[in-house]
Amino acid sequence: MDRKAVEKAIKEAIDRAKERKFLESVEIAINLKNVDLSKPQNRIDEAVFLPNGTGKPRKVAVFARGETALKAKEGGADLIISPEDIDELAKDKKVAKKMANEYHFFLAEAPLMPDIGKKLGPVLGPRGKMPTPIPPLSDPGPLINRLKSSVKIRTRDKPTFHAIIGTRDMDVEKLAENADEIIKRVESKLEDPNQNIKSIFVKTTMGPAIRVV
Repeated sequence: MDRKAVEKAIKEAIDRAKERKFLESVEIAINLKNVDLSKPQNRIDEAVFLPNGTGKPRKVAVFARGETALKAKEGGADLIISPEDIDELAKDKKVAKKMANEYHFFLAEAPLMPDIGKKLGPVLGPRGKMPTPIPPLSDPGPLINRLKSSVKIRTRDKPTFHAIIGTRDMDVEKLAENADEIIKRVESKLEDPNQNIKSIFVKTTMGPAIRVV
């Protein structure tokens, strides 16, 4: 993908978007073709690290106890969920859904994963929020820090998906570099990127969509 073409499209998207009373995100939309997304193995479900951050750090929640919980809190976790909290959340689906929508990424101590899957899987799974396991005795801090600058790309069974690449006040070059990371990750998951990518657009939250390819 030509980085200059991406930069040009992002600049046009920002220039053509009206000023808003809030800081708009800048988004990329990728449309696929000739990919059978009814087959789970053809779907894309990835966390992509953006080298220049998202402009608005992602919120990370961690299922943990004891020392791992302490390290997660010190490492910047926005929410610590204890084993006891899992049972409480399972009893109140409304609260569980609110949590699932509020936090962008979830981590969990590996031994807690079966319990989370059984009790909270129906809430987290459909939203693509099932936790990433934390290896035993490891420090979750570096992973938390990385996820705060990451976005999730997820096709499910639809050929079009969106992802944030930053905010309107970021440099166009940095936004383009972030977009390039997402495009490269998508291309790496496709059998033939030239035949499987139908189009790519960029836009601000409420601005017009500008075609890249």
